[in-house]
Amino acid sequence: MIQVKGVRKSFGKNEVLKGVDLNVKKGEVVVILGPSGSGKTTLLRCVNFLEIADDGDLTIGDLSVRFKHATKKEILRVRRRTAMVFQNYNLFNNKNAIENVMEGLVTARKVPAADAYATAKKELDKVGLSDKYDAYPSQLSGGQQQRVAIARAVSLNPEVILFDEPTSALDPELVGEVLAVMRAVAREGITMIVVTHEMSFAHDIADHVVFMDAGVIVEEGTPKEIFTNPREARTKQFLDRILLKYDYSI
Repeated sequence: MIQVKGVRKSFGKNEVLKGVDLNVKKGEVVVILGPSGSGKTTLLRCVNFLEIADDGDLTIGDLSVRFKHATKKEILRVRRRTAMVFQNYNLFNNKNAIENVMEGLVTARKVPAADAYATAKKELDKVGLSDKYDAYPSQLSGGQQQRVAIARAVSLNPEVILFDEPTSALDPELVGEVLAVMRAVAREGITMIVVTHEMSFAHDIADHVVFMDAGVIVEEGTPKEIFTNPREARTKQFLDRILLKYDYSI
């Protein structure tokens, strides 16, 4: 369904991605773990062409592009098949919740306003914000803002949603409400690639777990394989440290 092959990306002399290959099946939830600076977020941003990779190929369904030589038309086609949920919500502060969800439908997808409004209402209802249609971002908690962002992503009916540490900017007590919404999205069979440090989410929801470090994929497998019997010493070292830090029991 989604294949990334040989992706490389450098910032100056710093090679952040060193020939990464990743395969994601339709309807699969893939969680990418790794320390800061491992290349996780850069990989997501390359998939959505928010960064232009120096080399490599991307295939989404029947669409194949070479990162380095992608045309504006090809990039637009990729973005129409993907949606991204960011760490810091990226909502329009001058638009209320329903307008934020409608924006991509009306502007990018050319959906009639009445149809976009109906879709936005439906998706906000699904994330538990039926009473917040008219609320502006400044009137919403961080968790509520992130739920609006997830509703916006789902409303576009993308082939894959990319989540870049969607709970990292939240107060600890708000993390649970966002993870609950993500679990609901996963149950709908939407293909998801999630960069996160939420170990319990990765263990419970992921179909496939990828551990990255220093710009390469060190190890990948099922949650059971990665969390209970990692093959690589670097994976085990990372998990030992992060599970102790966050005090998760999985």
